[in-house]
Parts: sequence; C-alpha cells; structure tokens
Amino acid sequence: MCDTIVATQRATADGSVLFGKNSDREPNEAQPIEYHPAEEYKKDERLRCTYIEIPQVKKTRAVLISRPAWMWGAEIGANESGVVIGNEAVFTKLDMSLEKRLLGMDLLRLALERADTAEDALEVITRLISEYGQGGPCGFEDKKLAYHNSYIIADPNGAWVLETADTYWAALKVDGVYSISNGITIGNEFDKASPGLVEHAIEKGWCKSENDFHFGRCYSDWFFTTFSMCKPRSSRSRELLAGVEPKITPGAMMTILRDHGEDDGEFRPEHGFFMNKVCMHAANGLSRNSQSTASMVSHLTGSINTHWVTGTSAPCTSVFKPVFFEAEEAPVGGGASGETYSDDSAWWRHERLHRGVIRDYPTMIETYRKERDLMEESFIAEAKGATDAAGKKEKAERKTVLRDVSRKCFNRANDGEAAWVKMVEATDVKKKAGGGFGRYWKKQNRKAELPKMP
Repeated sequence: MCDTIVATQRATADGSVLFGKNSDREPNEAQPIEYHPAEEYKKDERLRCTYIEIPQVKKTRAVLISRPAWMWGAEIGANESGVVIGNEAVFTKLDMSLEKRLLGMDLLRLALERADTAEDALEVITRLISEYGQGGPCGFEDKKLAYHNSYIIADPNGAWVLETADTYWAALKVDGVYSISNGITIGNEFDKASPGLVEHAIEKGWCKSENDFHFGRCYSDWFFTTFSMCKPRSSRSRELLAGVEPKITPGAMMTILRDHGEDDGEFRPEHGFFMNKVCMHAANGLSRNSQSTASMVSHLTGSINTHWVTGTSAPCTSVFKPVFFEAEEAPVGGGASGETYSDDSAWWRHERLHRGVIRDYPTMIETYRKERDLMEESFIAEAKGATDAAGKKEKAERKTVLRDVSRKCFNRANDGEAAWVKMVEATDVKKKAGGGFGRYWKKQNRKAELPKMP
C-alpha cells in the first residue's frame, strides 16, 4: 500500500513541479536506492525483468530508482530527462493474475529507462501492458498477492495520472495538485483511455451507458479497495496539499509524507487496526502488514532537478538527502540490501533506529527530531546553493559541485543516524508499545536477525 502526490506549476511556490511518494511494503523488505547510468545495447538483445524477458531497446536513460531488493523493477524513480514515476497497487474486478508477466514495478522502471517526457512514459507503460500484460506475485513473503497498478508520472512541464485494470486504462492530465493511493480515482473525466474501456464495462453490466460510466466505480474490487483504506489516506494527502497550495515547497512535500494524521506527541503506531496513515507503520500480519519502506520527493525545475531520497523506511524517523543526475553516481553509504540485517546496508542500519523509536514513539522521536529537522533544513539550503552555483558552471565543474554537496549530506545523515541509534537505545521507555504490536515486531526482528536492543 502506498501514497503518491504531485503539485504542478500553479500550485508550487517557485513554479516548479513537485512529486512525492511513500512506498509501503512488507517491513523486512529492504529497498535500496540505486543509480544506473545510460547504456547502449546491440540489436536483438533481451532484457530479463523480474519474471519474464522482453526485447531490450537500443539505448536506455540513466535512472535513479528505489528498488525492493528481490525484484528487477522499482517502486519510485527518476531519469536523467527529468521524468519521475511512482506506482500504486489497485484492486479491480478483472483477473489479478499470479501468472508471471510484467510487474507494475517493472513497468515503472522500463518507462524511466525508455522515455524522455511524462507523456512518453505513459505511452511506454500502456504499450507494454497491451503487449505483455501485467501480473505475477507482487509480495516479498506474500506470494499470493497480485494487483493492477496506477501511476503518477511527472516531468518539469507537468504530470499525468495513469490508472489500469489489467490491459484497460485511463489517464488524466493534472492541473494543480493530485494524490493517489490504492484505489482508482479517475471517474468519467479523462484525457486518454484504452480502446474498449467503456464498452467493456457496459458489456459486463457495470454501467448502463457511456453517460453512466465511471472508471473507479465500474472496475474497482469493492472489498480490497475499501479495506486498503485508500480513501482516508488520499483524502488526507489532498487536504494537506490544499492547505499549502499555491506555495508548496519540497519541505512541504516531505512533511506530508511524514503525516500521521495527528501531532507526533499524540501519535502511537501501536494504535489502530487499519492502514489509514500516510506515513505507515506495520502492526500486524492481517490488516497492517505494510509500512513506508522508502520515500522520495522530486523538485523538477527543468534546469537542475533535485531528488530527495530517504533510502530508509519510515520517513518520520528518516532524513531526506539530495541526489542529482549531474553527479553521475549512486548515493554514498548505501551498500547491498539483503533479507537480513547488515551493517553494510544503510537501509538496515536505519532499521535499528526506526525499530527503536516505535517501542515508544512519542518519547523516542523527541530524542533527535529537532536535530534531524535542523539537519534537513540545512540540506535544503545547501542543495539550493549548489544548484544555483552549478547552473553557472561548465559540465565538469557542475558535476563536482553537485557530487560534493550530495556526498556531504549523505555522510552527515549517516553519522547523525549512528548517533541517534545510541541515543534512542539509551533512553528509557516511558510507555512500552506492547501487546500484539510488540509481539509482531519481535517476530519481524528475529526474522531479520536484527541486533538486540538494550
């Protein structure tokens, strides 16, 4: 379960396009940040995606992706042309097949590698869906989970919402702000659609006529759409976007992705049975078995775009750091991410902090939140200074300036998190998050071979 948000030019403080996503997946499903440079391929080469092979294209774009470690595809990403994409699981009346086809995450990465604009990316995804279909096990441990996908696709000139039901789809051009979660949001107004979309719904008896057609109402599976809690989450994120429109900033997008629906002093992740928070924390194996395992905010100015990534779970416990394509390198300090804890993995190192905090969230987050916020504010200021300076330099100098500020921010964040782990583990728990929540996380920690906390 995920949340993706976007604000186009008329809604932002500086006339840019702003994009954000929380990727919500299983709690031990590591999701590293990776940079892959542009590549050229020989004729007739094949590409192995998560489950199937397809023909490779002659040339791919450089991409920055947040990729669940077990799959080829990605949950969030950007390319060197300024295209960014986030996907959502959606549940429909059509066959959500476990037959191994292209995953929605494969489609996202393929579009980033093959498109120069948001509209081109939309065309890549819909063409591949038509040719290969979408399907296959989508879960890390849950191999019975299958779904269709929706997307927000943006570039410096605007954004599109693309929502699918098997090979059927509709797309809407965004004007202002938009939010998607785990349900189809497009109704009877859209700018593009697959052939037969309306006719199929009429044939199935889901609507009586074209005038009666509503994509979400006709194609959505009621049960899974309802209990994914997509409506409360998308309503909340739209409310928060509207509250800062037309002066939305990268910092505002980060704040929205951290939202728990209440003040952090009152929030306790052990409370609540359903997945109804934008910043999501897993709590049980039935109705809250997903959490925000990675987050990204993209600031698309059309000159030097800044991509803010956590590379870690739970944005409320994390730091957003800047990455620039002009630096031509992966974020520092990441390391490989396997199925169990490793000191070499930034994602897993952060889990010691995150899982220490949720033992008693109001107490533990206060040990370092102010320091984290000040650090992030300084990163935003330094990144702006670097992009302003780099825009006046030649390519080689621009690369050095942006590489250095990104490295500096990542190193400071890594050092900060190492210190915060010690602070959190040394702080007495005032009100322990026990019961089923505590038992659930003890089980997750054992499976992950996480070092025991004091």
